[in-house]
Amino acid sequence: MSNENMDIEGNTADQIEIIYEDEYIVAINKEAGLLVHRSWLDKGETRFAMQLTRDAVGCHVFPVHRLDKPTSGVLLFAKSSAVARSLTEAFTERKVTKQYLAVVRGFMSEQGTVDYALSFKPDAIADKFANLDKPAQEAVTHWQSLAQIELPFAVSKKHATSRYSLVRLTPETGRKHQLRRHMRHVFHHIVGDTSHGDIRHTRFFRTHYDCTRMLLHAQTLALSHPVTGEPLVLKAGLDNQWMRILEEFSWEDSVEV
Repeated sequence: MSNENMDIEGNTADQIEIIYEDEYIVAINKEAGLLVHRSWLDKGETRFAMQLTRDAVGCHVFPVHRLDKPTSGVLLFAKSSAVARSLTEAFTERKVTKQYLAVVRGFMSEQGTVDYALSFKPDAIADKFANLDKPAQEAVTHWQSLAQIELPFAVSKKHATSRYSLVRLTPETGRKHQLRRHMRHVFHHIVGDTSHGDIRHTRFFRTHYDCTRMLLHAQTLALSHPVTGEPLVLKAGLDNQWMRILEEFSWEDSVEV
């Protein structure tokens, strides 16, 4: 098989990992670097989660929430417009619990909350005609520190060593780039974030650990089934680069994988 048809995890380019499916919904484990759907910002892209999922399940699917392109993890679709409306309302009304894993610079305290309103950040093309006078929107993120490590490398000239934390992030709201912007706001940038992170730590992980992705993963999504009402917990496994970091730092026991 040609390497042109393989992704960074060694899967064929037309594959998608389905983690849950019934007659009403389907959830996938979106890989890092995969767009949810076509975008003016990435005209050169040819693979999209929405189309790959549609082809895998054999019917049209409707997106009900989003994940940034560099973020991996649970991505949920509806199989009908009616179910999509129900799920969209559940997200809007904060009836869905989302939990992410992230590796950030520095030692974070055991737990805490970032309550910091975020202003609208338009994309140059996608939001060309958007209203730029929107007031800052409420944005709340809770964190829990799961593990920490101090490495004998001076990534910053100010410190002889470098510290990192493995954290679980639980957003209450769903603002654009919320987790990435909140971690930057508290000076614990997510490793690998080229837009809101610290390039020195991103380069360090790329050079020393062959980590070419942003270390942010949507691990679980908990909600009531939109039709049956039964509780549903969707969980997405970690990719090879994530597992390599966990093993390198002896963090495997700190998180359920």
